[in-house]
Amino acid sequence: MTADDTWGLEERFWLEGPSFYENHLDPECLMAFPGMGVMRAGEILESLRDAPRWASVDMADRTVGRPCDTLVVLGYRAMGYREGANPYRALCTSTYRSDGVGWKLVQHQQTPSG
Repeated sequence: MTADDTWGLEERFWLEGPSFYENHLDPECLMAFPGMGVMRAGEILESLRDAPRWASVDMADRTVGRPCDTLVVLGYRAMGYREGANPYRALCTSTYRSDGVGWKLVQHQQTPSG
């Protein structure tokens, strides 16, 4: 997977809905969100059912780590936009794992940034 492919997946996790998550989320995925805590894959999918999606997201200060051929780690500053709301700013990390067929998200974390 190229860096562009990875960033494309990351953007789609911000913008797309449950069906994308069902196809690209590892069953053992953990996500940490401010005010929500740590969530497992099933909880993540359930939380998306009625949640508004982001209209757009900007990712700045992009950093990629590649500890081995089957893992890609992303770090970046995100600014997410939803209609009628102030922009959401966060420092984010995500980890993707190759399962031999495709790439699955195994970890995502957001820390609010002013």
